Amino acid sequence: MAPRRSTIFLGTAAGLVLGLGGMILHTRAQERASQQALARNAALVKRLQVTDLCLCTEAGYTRHPSMTDFATPFQDAPMSLEHFPTGAVIQPPPHVVARHGKHD
Repeated sequence: MAPRRSTIFLGTAAGLVLGLGGMILHTRAQERASQQALARNAALVKRLQVTDLCLCTEAGYTRHPSMTDFATPFQDAPMSLEHFPTGAVIQPPPHVVARHGKHD
């Protein structure tokens, strides 16, 4: 005897609801573990005084934007145009702009 269609539907729906509940519980557990790891990493970065993340490697002032000053992009060729592509993408950090003013 074949099961009724409504029984198949309810069984499938119950399985999907159980699967969804399992995914929600797993996500919450992973979120707690990630927050603890993030807090440990933040404390380690603060203790070691590590600089910011290196996103671009082509120029020193785009490699560590927090460690540069306002004239660094032009120290090799004063009065020249920016010749590294990441110089157009990465803006100077706010503390440098506040100290020297905005030059757009």
